[in-house]
This record gives sequence, structure tokens and C-alpha cells, in this order.
Amino acid sequence: MKFIVSSTDLLSHLQAISRVINNKNSLPILDNFLLQLEGKTLTMTASDIETTLITSMEVETAEGNGKVAVASRLLLDTLREFSEQPLSFNINDSNLALVITSANGSYNFIGQNGDEYPRMPQLQDDARTMTLPVPSLSAGISKTLFCTADDELRPVMNGVFFDITSDSLTLVATDAHKLVRYKTTYTTASVEGEDTVNFILPKKPANMLKNILPKESGEVEIRFDSKNAHFKLANYTMICRQVEGRFPNYNGVIPKTNPYKIIIDRVTLLNALKRVSVFANQASNLVKLAFSGNQIHISAQDIDFSISAEETISCQFEGDPIKIGFKSSFLIEILGNINATDIIFELSDASRAGLILPFENEANEEILMLLMPMLLND
Repeated sequence: MKFIVSSTDLLSHLQAISRVINNKNSLPILDNFLLQLEGKTLTMTASDIETTLITSMEVETAEGNGKVAVASRLLLDTLREFSEQPLSFNINDSNLALVITSANGSYNFIGQNGDEYPRMPQLQDDARTMTLPVPSLSAGISKTLFCTADDELRPVMNGVFFDITSDSLTLVATDAHKLVRYKTTYTTASVEGEDTVNFILPKKPANMLKNILPKESGEVEIRFDSKNAHFKLANYTMICRQVEGRFPNYNGVIPKTNPYKIIIDRVTLLNALKRVSVFANQASNLVKLAFSGNQIHISAQDIDFSISAEETISCQFEGDPIKIGFKSSFLIEILGNINATDIIFELSDASRAGLILPFENEANEEILMLLMPMLLND
């Protein structure tokens, strides 16, 4: 089996799927890429059993068909050092010896039998399908992923929840301190009437999609059954195992009546928080926000080191004064993941969750972010 391929094209495809491979794998074969040639199409696969990522590209010239597993680190480290040039791959089908020939030299590998590579999990016959624009899924994952937890006791929190109805997709992530709900409509879905279906996408494959989706265009087809989810893009296919378990009732924790509504310039608030939070207690990261008139008074202190800071910025607010405390790192993270120029703070009292919403949503999306407050002593 022989083929000639562009060095930089091959490297970019392999780098995109290489993030799936773990440093330590349960099966030695998983340290390899699976390269499969059919006609002029080269298909590359990387897997850690739980998640499998597949990409394909057209090669310039090809002879024969077949598949071989090649050491991922060795192949990537070799390809990184080439400038753009055609590389010739020659694989001996009997002993799997692989020779890469460049303009100036040759590099010898020993491949492994491609048949030993784990097979892709197949979806059940009752799998559901939905199709949505790539930018919608890309925005949804990038705006929710930061809110996922690292909780060994509650694995359902360690992923992005896909809540699907016949005309809308809601992505939710929470770590019990903060929550993001992202809602969008899509093209088609095999969900009938009032029926709702859902699944939890684990953090690792969600990260893979976050990196791949910005490079893609068109639509993504999502197919899923009770165990696996299958994402098909123009250049990539990802299959992953879902997180098992029931996701918390996210709508139940979102306060419905919030009498205090404050409109603020997002960047002004974000920059003020970054400055003031330097002076917050390192253990608690507490910053206090006091709303009165058309102003927000932001303050933080660390009694142990006798340091404090305060800043006042303007906002649009009418109503009785209210004070609330938040963990500054969480609030900064939330504000950094909203694109809007102005945001709306919705509050009910100092002990209940605050809602942070963009003043104007982007087309075809609706975002709500929630942050639990911290107890104020005064």
C-alpha cells in the first residue's frame, strides 16, 4: 500500500484527533493512529475506547488498499519538523514495515496490525437524529463547557446536558455554584410532539468539539441512543460514550421572580472586578457588590494582610439599595463568556442566586447564567 500526501495537511488532521489519545492507555494499540486507505481517501482514527475521533482527507496518488496502526507520538514528532512538502508513504502489507520518504531522506517505522484496533461502537436501531448549524453547536459548547464540574461523586455534573425538544436544543452545564443555560433552534430532529429526549456529553469529547467546530462549516448531524452519541461533520466524525445518570432539574434552581434588574456595561464591570478582586481574601475570593441609585460599589478586603480595594461604576438601576456577595473568580469567568456589550443582573435578595443575562441575545440563541451568592457578614 502506497500513497503521497502533503506533510502539513496530514499533520493538521492528525493533531486535531491526537487530543483523544491518553498518556496512559489500557490497551497498547490505543497509543497508535489507525491509518486506512481506500482508493484515494486516507481515513485516520484516534481513540481512548470512551471517545473515538475520525477524520479523512484525499491523497495525491495511491496504490492498493489496507490499514495499519502507527505510533502516534513518533509520527507527530516526525511530521512537525517538515516544511510543506509531499511525503511518500510505503507500507509493506506482509510485515507492516512503513517507510516515509521526503525530498531529503527516509524514515522507517514498524506498524501494527490495523485489525487489532478497537471497532467503532454502533448505535442502536432506535437512535434519534438531529441536525443543526455548526456555529450554533460551537457557540453552545464554548459558552457552557466552563461551567462543568470535576466531581467524582456526581459524574452527571462533569458534562454538558443536551435537552432536546421537537424545535429547540438546550445545553446546560453546572458545578452547583454556577450554571449556564444556552438555548437554540435547529434544522431537523426526530423528536415527535411533546416528546423530549436528552443525554449528557462528557467533558473530554465536549472539549474535542470545542476545538474542531470553529474549523468546520455547514451543519452537524447528531445521532444518539441510550449509551453513545455520534457527531458527524464535513471533515470529522466523533463517537463517544455518554455520562450515565439523571441530570439535576436545572429549571427548578433558576429564580423566577427577580424584582431587582440592573443594566451594566459588561467590559467596565469585568475590568473593575479584575482590579478589585486582587485585594480579596485568597481563600474566599469574596467581592461585595452594593447597588444604589445608578451606581455599583464594588469592594474587597483581606483582613489578614490589611489590604482592601473599592471602585464605583455607573449602571442603570431604580429601586431600593441591595448588597450581594459573589466569588470573584466565578463572576469574572461568567462575564468573560458573554459576548454582549451590556448585561442585565437580575436579583431577588442577598441569599438567592443572581441571574446574569446579555442585554441583547445573538440571533437564534438565548443565554442565561446563574451564580450562587456568598454570605455577607455585614
